[in-house]
This record gives sequence, C-alpha cells and structure tokens, in this order.
Amino acid sequence: MKGLEFYKLNASGNDFIIIDNRDGVIYKLCKDVPDFVSRVCRQHLSVGADGLILIENSDKADFKWRFFNSDGSEAEMCGNGGRCVARYAYIKGIAESEMSFETKAGIIKAQVSSSKVKIQLTDPKELRLDYPLRFDDTEIFISSVNTGVPHAVLISDDIERIPVDEIGRKIRYHSVFGTQGTNVNFVQIIDEGNVKIRTYERGVEGETFACGTGAVATGVILKEKGLVNTPVKIWTKGGEIINIYLEEHVYLEGESRVVFRGELFEEALL
Repeated sequence: MKGLEFYKLNASGNDFIIIDNRDGVIYKLCKDVPDFVSRVCRQHLSVGADGLILIENSDKADFKWRFFNSDGSEAEMCGNGGRCVARYAYIKGIAESEMSFETKAGIIKAQVSSSKVKIQLTDPKELRLDYPLRFDDTEIFISSVNTGVPHAVLISDDIERIPVDEIGRKIRYHSVFGTQGTNVNFVQIIDEGNVKIRTYERGVEGETFACGTGAVATGVILKEKGLVNTPVKIWTKGGEIINIYLEEHVYLEGESRVVFRGELFEEALL
C-alpha cells in the first residue's frame, strides 16, 4: 500500500479521491474494494471524501471509471465527480481537453478549460411530475427523473428552513423508489434563471454541499414545468453557481479544484 498515489479534487464542495487503476493495482492490494473505499473516505481517521473514483481502461472511450460513494456503494453516475475526473485525466495526460469516459450510466463527454469543466450527461429518463408520496397521515407532492442516477425534486418557498436530513431520509427510503432508493433535492426558485438547491445524497446518507446530477435533475424538471429558462444557474450550498444547459442534450458546467496529491499508507485503513 505504501506509495499508492492518489489525488484529491473537489467541485462545489463535493470532494473525491481519484486513483489511476489502469494497471489494476487496487485489485492486487485489496480483495474487498467497497471496504477499502469506506475506510479511506472516513473523515478524521483517513483521507476523508464524499466518494472515491477508480480510473480504468476502456475500449469504448478514453477511459472508464468506477464511482463509489463514501459508504462503499457503487453508483452509476455523479456530475461533480465527473467534472473532477475529467480534469484529473487531462492533468495526468490520460485524455485530451475534449474527452469521453465510460460510466455505468453510459458514455459521458467532457470539455476541460483550465479549472472549468463542462460535461454532457446521458439523456434524462423516467421523468414523472407532481405525484403524491404518503407518510403515515402526511402527503407531499414531488417530481422525479433519472439523470444517470435517480433524483426526487421538491419545490419550497424557503429551503433554509427545511430539515434536509430528516425529510430527505424518509423520501430516500420510500418504497416507491424501490430497494436502491433515490437522491432528494429541495429547491427554491429565485427567478427564471436562478434556483437555490439543497441535496440529500444516498450513499453519503446526508446533505452534501452540492450534487451535479441533482442540479441537472432540478433544471430538467423545472424546465419541463415551464418555471425556468436555459441556461439556468443552480446555487449550491457549497457556494458555487453551476450552469445547467437544457438543449438537445443536457450539460453541466462548473469549476473543479485540485486540492492535493498524496501517497496512501496502510495505516489509512486502520
């Protein structure tokens, strides 16, 4: 384990550990990859991150990724992670500034310009608008869409007053979303070009500073309801404003930051 290089990048306050696994080094070092991920992503006790990304070889694109949430669960897609992995791949010479990479959600295209990254996500699917969810004697109306991973969206007049973890957890595990559950976004419309967002992410099992696919899901649903124009700016809890383009295809654009490069030691897993 000593000397295993990793980078840490963040986008909108979401931070990710990225490891070049094209030679299969992780599979040689550990038999249980989800356990490895959950240990390394622990705050205070290890590197700490919202997720971990392995870069691997692909015969369909410049590279393939495996994306893991901090609890070790593997997800199909992550918009902020996509921005970070694209910048990492460009810095490391794995891909040119215009690239594509393979995910479980499909092929993602990306453009890197300095610290700004614009990615084209897979086309949204499974769109449902304004349907009820029941919790004991309470009923709420939500909309949902899959933007690589499933998202529910709730519109509020004041998202700052919402107990995101409490309500988000109830919706995330609601039976209507099956065994895999859903991510949950609470949104407040400022005007036709600006929206505030707070997100409960499955896998992290709590509120995060931002969620790229959640920002896209919010844009898709609000555009479908005729409430916003394109592009729309999504104001995240982490402070960054993400641009969402809702055209023939859907694009997510924002900054990604290189935090540091390091070497992982075995004690990081204790």
